[in-house]
This record gives sequence, structure tokens and C-alpha cells, in this order.
Amino acid sequence: MNREYGLRWSFFTIGLLVLAFGITLTIKGKDLGIGPWDVFHYGLFLKFGLTIGTWSIIAGLILLLVTGLATKTFPKIGAFLNMLLIGLFIDFFNFIIPDTSSIVVQSILFAAGTIIIGYGIGLYVSADFGAGPRDSLMLLIVEKTGWKIQWVRNGIEVAVFVLGWLLGGPVGIGTVIIAFFLGSVVGYALPQCQRFMRGLIARGARAETASSKI
Repeated sequence: MNREYGLRWSFFTIGLLVLAFGITLTIKGKDLGIGPWDVFHYGLFLKFGLTIGTWSIIAGLILLLVTGLATKTFPKIGAFLNMLLIGLFIDFFNFIIPDTSSIVVQSILFAAGTIIIGYGIGLYVSADFGAGPRDSLMLLIVEKTGWKIQWVRNGIEVAVFVLGWLLGGPVGIGTVIIAFFLGSVVGYALPQCQRFMRGLIARGARAETASSKI
């Protein structure tokens, strides 16, 4: 049991790091336009100051409160950690990864970042310590409506994109790509990550059973 718990925490922590790294890569490709949520956070940054990561934390807290009220449940500790750590990790990676003016490099960073974001979400959600604020909203809508996860994700991304655009955030073809295709990446990545974690847990249980017989 302790091994399983540790494995889940590893998936959760690594997933948050991977997610923040992917988000930062897309921000570094900002001449193509950044992801809808980051357009929103960036727009808030332009209007009111602070950092992109700080606005990510503030927006996440509001979403957690809304989702908690809708479900009449207290969010899991993982949801609060997600809200805090993602914002801090984004600011950290944004600081250490240099900017580039090359459109070719930006395109590569953006494409890689989009895929990495999907798998970062898959990793940390698989740990089942509480989805982050944005993914909690996504999962809530999926549960209540029965709609496919990629369609729900895409719908949320489009709505946030419009808000970010109205705030003056950087919008481009990359924004549209993330809005319409990130949901599909998550739809593939999440089941893969869940199967991978269950396989590791089952392998560990077999190893413990074998060692106890020696």
C-alpha cells in the first residue's frame, strides 16, 4: 500500500512538472499565439500586472470554489497543490527557458508543448489526488453530461480563448490549435497514463507477494 501511495504521488508531482513545462514551451512560441488559458492569464497580466503564474493561481482558486459549490464537496488536497504549484512552476520555467525570435524554433516548441501538456494532465490526473481547478471543471461537466472528454475540453478552451482575447492576450493560430486539439491529446493521454500506472501498481503487488513467500 505504501508503495502504491508513493507511486501515485510520483505520478502527481511529475505530471505537474510536465504540465507546467509544456505550458511554458507554448508560451515561448507566443508569436504563434498561446493556449486559451494562458491568453486569459496573459491578458490579466497586461491589464493588472503580477505574473502569468500568479494569475493562474488566482483563476484556479476561483474555479476550485465554483466546482466545490457545484458538487457540494471539499476539493482534494491535490487540487489545491495543483492550483499553487502549476503557477509557481510556470513562472520558474518561464524564467529559466530563454525566449527565441525564430519562428521555426517557436513552432517546434509550441507543437512539443501542446503534446507535453496533454500527457502532463494524463499523469497527474491518473494519480487521483484531485484534478486541478480547470480539469476538475472539465471532469465535472463530463460526469454531469456524459459528453466525450475531448469535446468538453475543447468547449472550455474556446470559451476561455474568447475571454482572453477580449482582455488583449496574444492570440494566433496556436491558440486555435490548442483550443480544438488539446482535448483530443488529453483524450488519448489520460487512458494511456491510467493503464501505465495500474500496470506498475499490479507489478509491484506481484513483486511484494513473491518476496513474502521467500
